[in-house]
Amino acid sequence: MAQRCSYIFHIEYYYTMSKACYDCPHIQADCDRMYCVAADGVERGVFVINRQMPGPSIQVCQGDTIIVDVKNHLASETCSIHWHGIHQVGTPYMDGVPLVTQCPISPASSFRYTFLAENPGTHFYHSHSGFQRADGVFGSLIVRQSRQKDPHSSLYDYDLPEHVMLVSDWLGELGVAKFVAHHHDDGDNKPSSMIINGKGRIPKPRNELTSNETMPLSVFNVQQGKRYRFRLISNGFLNCPIQLSVDNHTLLVIASDGGSIQPIEVDSLIIDAGERYDFVVNADQQLSSYWIRLHGHMDCGSKKVFQAAILRYIGAPEIEPEEVLTFENTERFGKVLNPVNFAPGDDQHVTVAELKALADNLTDWTGEPDMKFYLAYDFYAVNNWHFHDSQYYPIFGVEKNHRLYTPQVNHISLRFPSSPPLSQYNSLLPDVFCNESTVSNCTEEFCECTYTLDIPLGSLVELIVIDEGVTFDATHPFHLHGSSFRVVAMERVASNVSVDQIRDMDENGQIRRNLIDAPIKDTVAVPDGGYTIIRFVATNPGYWLFHCHLEFHIEIGMGLIFKVGDHEELPPIPENFPTCGNWLL
Repeated sequence: MAQRCSYIFHIEYYYTMSKACYDCPHIQADCDRMYCVAADGVERGVFVINRQMPGPSIQVCQGDTIIVDVKNHLASETCSIHWHGIHQVGTPYMDGVPLVTQCPISPASSFRYTFLAENPGTHFYHSHSGFQRADGVFGSLIVRQSRQKDPHSSLYDYDLPEHVMLVSDWLGELGVAKFVAHHHDDGDNKPSSMIINGKGRIPKPRNELTSNETMPLSVFNVQQGKRYRFRLISNGFLNCPIQLSVDNHTLLVIASDGGSIQPIEVDSLIIDAGERYDFVVNADQQLSSYWIRLHGHMDCGSKKVFQAAILRYIGAPEIEPEEVLTFENTERFGKVLNPVNFAPGDDQHVTVAELKALADNLTDWTGEPDMKFYLAYDFYAVNNWHFHDSQYYPIFGVEKNHRLYTPQVNHISLRFPSSPPLSQYNSLLPDVFCNESTVSNCTEEFCECTYTLDIPLGSLVELIVIDEGVTFDATHPFHLHGSSFRVVAMERVASNVSVDQIRDMDENGQIRRNLIDAPIKDTVAVPDGGYTIIRFVATNPGYWLFHCHLEFHIEIGMGLIFKVGDHEELPPIPENFPTCGNWLL
């Protein structure tokens, strides 16, 4: 029987290694005290839910109703919560994107989210306001199926709540401090650490850590001879794909972003910001403790960031494995799923586009698309007025380490409107919205507006997402709100590409699409100097964000909005729904 599952979230400023932690880490049990947020042991300000990090884990069954009362105790910041992976069919007002689907929750105010846990799988929630996600406002959201409905139930013995792994890159300071230093001075945008389920150590070998730095690690207990389903979630917010492996064990990957796939056995997998992977670990080794190794790539690689957790067989001594971990030896060789900037794959590198969906859904996504969009992006040298002044410090008038190259989609920066168009469309002037046909000269001048593409309800949509790859060697995971999609093609063409080059390849039949059993996801990375092609059927009316899930990029406009359906096709606005907007129009 379906349940109503109610939660209360208190969002407030907090501090790691606070007085709640007593003598942590010298007395390791103190690190697990109520309200102690230990993280990697570096003292810093954070934002938290209910004085814990990650926030409370929401674990429900398919068909349950989730009710969350969010109470904002922040002194001067608004907040909102996005339910990442939940499609919000019929409840677009609960998607949690401030100034798109709702007004942000003001300080000293509260907001009730009510929605159906309709699509099963491993999801998570996080603040969609400012840098709060990077600073601690995130948690897991698991929607389970019955064993009878789960197509993979025969592959594992246990699917335990404590076997959720929530990984994130991590800073030693507030995200906004890192952001302004990078965008207005010569600070970098690279993480200094990472955590798993809120725990970790600064990235140094164990024998080089002081007693103050020897923080406890996350431990996952298993019984010898049993098979366990693990649910891996990335709350990554900077350019830090994380490779995960388990010593002496392989990973049998069975799902991604809630979509079941044909099982594939790998030695390791790489998870990008916003992605989720479910895998089975067979506890068939000797009774012992084994390292779970986390190895940072891209910007985490340049900072040599790594982390560890422990897989412990029940009955084994409660000690850490003997091997001293380093950045170099946390990288696992062998067969890897989702390699960084590597497509198409080979026997040892399996891209997500090579995964196979286990079962079809009810919509026909294999025909000729009704709408097709080329969405190209890169970092562009334009005088973005937020970070440069064309008269006093233009982009090419300052030293190279002070130049901000602006990440944009089709040379447009997404600027959120003053009121959410979903609920207050009539409060907005028509010229707020834009697309490629309404702006001009954006390769020379900075273009910023509410970038919106209209899609008739029921359309089959194909997005050809292109990383031109000229300015930096990066990797960008893109997330679609309100729907999942099929990953039908992926390729790294060269060190850099152009839209015209990809369009010519497409028209000449040089792009091969999997229109049979392409995997179902809602977040996917695009190879640098290449493309990823996704398809979805727009059956869910609403205003849905499509954006890079790297926090510093979406904050300066690397995304757009899909308006699906006409306003008369939207679900009715909830009664007494909050309003907001400009005082001066």
